[in-house]
Formats: sequence, structure tokens, C-alpha cells
Amino acid sequence: MLDTVDPEFASYVDARQGRWLRTAYLVYGELGRAEHALLRAFTQLSLTWPKVDDPDVFVQRLLYQPALTWWSRVRPFPGSEDPVERALTTLTPTQRTILVLLHLEELTEFEVADVLTMSHTAVHAQGLSAFERFRRALIAGEAK
Repeated sequence: MLDTVDPEFASYVDARQGRWLRTAYLVYGELGRAEHALLRAFTQLSLTWPKVDDPDVFVQRLLYQPALTWWSRVRPFPGSEDPVERALTTLTPTQRTILVLLHLEELTEFEVADVLTMSHTAVHAQGLSAFERFRRALIAGEAK
């Protein structure tokens, strides 16, 4: 086991952890789950750091793919009064993940398809559906 951390790896983690924790929170809907997923992704990356061609894609796959299954059983943002968080709860796990990756991470549909190992067509269709559903939920929330 190594006693020191590769300075490039430490710099990489430091530069990205804040942004990814924020988006992971919106995908998972619970800070503890988001932190756990991010820690797991960074741990896996640390074990393969010298061999990974694109660390961003590596981490994104490990961070966001599990959200597609975890959220099917868990209600996100329990008790939240935030209108954005409440609107996100109306989406399916896949829609929520795609919406966050497209609009917060600013990935292209092709990049999202690569990260989630889905077809571009599926990402496009789910993204349109998610955006419309999210928009309607926000409008409905404002009317209350």
C-alpha cells in the first residue's frame, strides 16, 4: 500500500469534488448517498489512476450509473420545501440523471449516452421528456 498520494490525483480530486458532489446530490436526492457514491468513485479511480485514459468519464460512470437503480427504490429529497428539489422528485431515476447531466454538468447528449451506456436516441427522448415534466412540476409548484 502506498504511503503517499499522487499529487496529480490529489489535484484532480480537489478540482472536481465540489461540482460533482453538488450534481450527485441532485441525482441521488440525499447528501449521504451522494457523498458515498463520490467517495466510491474517487477510491476506484485512485486504484487505477495511472492506467485511466479519461478520469472524468471513469468517475462519471461510477458516480451516475448506480443512481439509475438506487432511485427506483428510494424517494429523493424527503421533506424538502425547495421547489427545484420537489420538481426533481417527479422524474424517474433515469430522467433525473439525464436532466442533471445535460443541464448542470453541461454534457452533450452523446457524452451522457457514453457515461450512462445508453443510446443517444434514448438520452434524447428521456431528456426531452424529463425537461417537460420538470418544467410542468415547477409551474405547478409555483401555483400552490
